[in-house]
Amino acid sequence: MKFRSILAASAVIVATGFGTATIAQDLPMPVQARQGQFKMMGLNIGVLVAMARGEADYDADRAQAAADNLVTLSSIDQSFHWPEGSDNMTLVGTRALPEIWDNLPDVLDKWGAFGAAADGLAAAAGEGLDPMRAALGPVGNSCSACHDDYRASD
Repeated sequence: MKFRSILAASAVIVATGFGTATIAQDLPMPVQARQGQFKMMGLNIGVLVAMARGEADYDADRAQAAADNLVTLSSIDQSFHWPEGSDNMTLVGTRALPEIWDNLPDVLDKWGAFGAAADGLAAAAGEGLDPMRAALGPVGNSCSACHDDYRASD
């Protein structure tokens, strides 16, 4: 009977994703930091995308704040975020492909392109919906360029 209780509890843990959350919390600090950085990027891009799609009213101050946040995030030195052995073949809980470490200069170039696109967005975000929309495209393209080559799908 005790075995069935343990088995049932294990099934609940797996089904609710609790096990996954525990594994993610055990990731090395650099991986947690880079994932946190990407979550912050996603949050701020999400604010802008919602405005661009008409899902939220355009607000120049909010758009500018989100764009400025992206510039700030793009200025973070990435050297601490990408230690060897922090890829999805080594760790559960990351989608970073091992190819990153074979092509780290390319990854860093793509990070620089994101920063340049974020700068362009920050220059336009508070100027109106249409300029913000136009400047948002290069940010999305810079994200996709890296994701396409270096991030595993869900």
